[in-house]
Amino acid sequence: MTYCVAVRVDQGLVMLSDTRTNAGMDNIARFRKSFTYHVPGERAITLLCSGNLSITQGVKSMLSKAIKESGLDPEVETILNCESMHRVAQIVGAAMQKMQQRYRENIEMGGSGASASIMVAGQRRGGKPRLYLIYSAGNFIEATEDTPFFQIGEHKYGKPILDRIIARETSLEDATKAVLVSMDSTLRSNLSVGMPLDLVVIPTDAYDFSVRTRIEADNEQFAMISQSWSAALRKGFEDLPNVLD
Repeated sequence: MTYCVAVRVDQGLVMLSDTRTNAGMDNIARFRKSFTYHVPGERAITLLCSGNLSITQGVKSMLSKAIKESGLDPEVETILNCESMHRVAQIVGAAMQKMQQRYRENIEMGGSGASASIMVAGQRRGGKPRLYLIYSAGNFIEATEDTPFFQIGEHKYGKPILDRIIARETSLEDATKAVLVSMDSTLRSNLSVGMPLDLVVIPTDAYDFSVRTRIEADNEQFAMISQSWSAALRKGFEDLPNVLD
């Protein structure tokens, strides 16, 4: 299992993912689930992946192959030269569909699930920051003012804080704190989600990453956020009125 979260606010995009994968309690490994793509001054894109690892790695390989081929043939369309972020989502969705058509039946015959999800977040010059959720079938939806964040994987533990905090006017700083608290809540409640974490921030109209970092288990700043949030929850609970008086 995994947990990935992506938020779109007026000031930009925030993406966070864990790195734990498991096929049983005795088979736990670490794999990166966050991948960034960049054309300086023109576009910055992040992919967050969840689900069957062979499917999502296959999608990433198809995207990387196209980018490499475009260096020799500019007519090859890729996520780094296409006309819009919507088209980026279409390209990723088409790659997902091809991987599912190629391998889904055999994967399921072997007793494993082939479902996968990918979040695509980014901005290109001339467009607005966009956030898409791509499903196994290759179809996708876009984040809106009413739904400014997406989650994939083990999402239920980290959703309450996002519901209460995230809105289009939320600052990029507060959105970053919210996704970190959301991840901390998930880490505390589900052993299938684990450190280290990958955090990416794309400010609006920067076409670049202001943050692109890995948060290890001994990260003091993340530990402080976790401890402060726990203390605030305990204090809030203690201040609730008694119901048996």
